[in-house]
Order: sequence, then structure tokens, then C-alpha cells
Amino acid sequence: MPPHHPARHLLRAKDLVDVRYAEPLTVADLAAAAGLSRAHFSREFRRAFGEPPHVYLLTRRLERAAALLRHTDRPIATVCLDVGLSSLGSFTTSFTRMYGLAPAAYRAAQPPAAAHAIVPGCVRRAYGRPQHRTFREDSPPEGGIA
Repeated sequence: MPPHHPARHLLRAKDLVDVRYAEPLTVADLAAAAGLSRAHFSREFRRAFGEPPHVYLLTRRLERAAALLRHTDRPIATVCLDVGLSSLGSFTTSFTRMYGLAPAAYRAAQPPAAAHAIVPGCVRRAYGRPQHRTFREDSPPEGGIA
């Protein structure tokens, strides 16, 4: 089996962050996923993606938190915990640095979550149309009990 290009190892760690960002991931976990030592992994990750792995993880968590704030009515503390952060103060500070607004102000600047609950037209048509049934469809199947 030919050896993998080192970028594949880094992509495996990046994919791990993208999928499991809400779990308590450490650089050691990511380095293990990449099959590298922690120091070598951190250097290679930064060189490949332009930021250290813990910054990428925090960014991913804050992006998801922003989406939850825009599209749900969950309390801010719940959003903080849902994205894998444990300190509301750190969450507020990091969120404010990234988005320029505190989480509550960010949510207030967005339309209410109920405005996003849009049912696609195809679903409305599929479930909103009357069902035409023939008499044959109303009868029990052949060989069945009448």
C-alpha cells in the first residue's frame, strides 16, 4: 500500500473537528487522528490551513453557535453548551471578538427564528392536495379478510 500524502492525515483531523466539534476534542485527539505527534501536527496543521488546530476548532464552534442563534430560540447558555464550550463568559468573549456583537445582540439583530420555519412548496403541495381514491383502492386486497 503506497504511503498517503501528509495532507490526507491533516484532512482527517480537520474532518474530525468538522464532525465532532461539540465534543471535548484536544490537540492530542486531533494529532492521534492524523497519526502525528502533537507538536508536529500543530506545525503541519498551521502550515496547511493557516491557523492552529485549536483556533480552527473554536472557529467551527462559533460558526455553529451563530447558526443556532440565528435559527433557533434556544437560550444562549444552551447554545454555548451545545457547541462544546463550557464557559459562558469565554463563549461571549470569543463570539464578540469574531462577530463584533455579543451573542444576545447578534440574535436580536437577526429576524426571529419562527421566520425561518419555512415549509418548502413541494411539501405543501404533496400534503395539501386532496387524495383522489377510486372504489378499487378502498376495497381490501385480494385474498384478504373483508
